[in-house]
Amino acid sequence: MSEHIKGQIKGNELPACPVETTLMLIGDKWKVLILRDLLPGTKRFGELKKSIGSVSQKVLTSQLRDMEAKGLVNRHVYAEVPPRVEYSLTELGQSLKPVLGALQTWGEGYKEMNRQGEN
Repeated sequence: MSEHIKGQIKGNELPACPVETTLMLIGDKWKVLILRDLLPGTKRFGELKKSIGSVSQKVLTSQLRDMEAKGLVNRHVYAEVPPRVEYSLTELGQSLKPVLGALQTWGEGYKEMNRQGEN
């Protein structure tokens, strides 16, 4: 896994802290939501935009391109009219599943704690 990242980002550009490295790759609200929505499988651009919600087309395109450049996302363009573009997670992107699972578990616990505090 680290070899793949090194291929995308020069080793001397990686932060010394592994948490900072992870945040550098996915530390954006939209990137985490893109990962969440691609974990179950391949999606077309329109499906991603709809499932994520308030993200603009420009921002979503930018985030997907950045994630593709960093080796997290595959982009497949079909030679059709109109063109069809599908996105999926690479093996490296899929390896973030436990990270997203931990975020989900923590978020559920936090929401539950706040619900109990309201009662």
